[in-house]
Amino acid sequence: MVIKYTGQTHYDLEISGFHRKLPIVQINDNLWIASFVMLGDVNLINFCAGALATKLAKLEFDYLVGPEAKVIPLLQALGTFLGLSRYIICRKNVKAYMENPVTLEVESITTKGKQNLVLNGMDVELIKGKKVVLIDDVVSTGGTFETLEELIDKTDAEVVGRAAVLKEGDSYNKDLIYLQDLPVFIK
Repeated sequence: MVIKYTGQTHYDLEISGFHRKLPIVQINDNLWIASFVMLGDVNLINFCAGALATKLAKLEFDYLVGPEAKVIPLLQALGTFLGLSRYIICRKNVKAYMENPVTLEVESITTKGKQNLVLNGMDVELIKGKKVVLIDDVVSTGGTFETLEELIDKTDAEVVGRAAVLKEGDSYNKDLIYLQDLPVFIK
């Protein structure tokens, strides 16, 4: 969904009766987005996790996989709702504790410059031969999911679903389980 930007300062988001007022921020000369940040919003995280868990319960999978950092509390809540004992986080940098990490470069419209997604080698062994669902808070272009899928391809695990709280704009066209559309704003 694309909306003409006319100087709006906020966007009123409604997800199944749950409301948040999101600030509209400029990304470049011609693009503005409604900034959706779940971090620290316990009620929003739990509401969205419960709603997504209901949809994800229809899939058969072993693990949830997502990028750090904004999606971590969502993964924790989803794991609780779904009765999972573990989920997998792809870090943004190689950490000293990692063994045989797998790393790929990614670009995101909300992060300046390129960044890495890193899967710890111990997690690679854990998900090998398993079914996983990719999770993110917002999917816009799908760049993060593409990189996550490339990482998962290196593990011999199978991606059986992708889910996010919000689908932003009209760029992403793969199968996606999500709760609500989020517009982008252009001149």
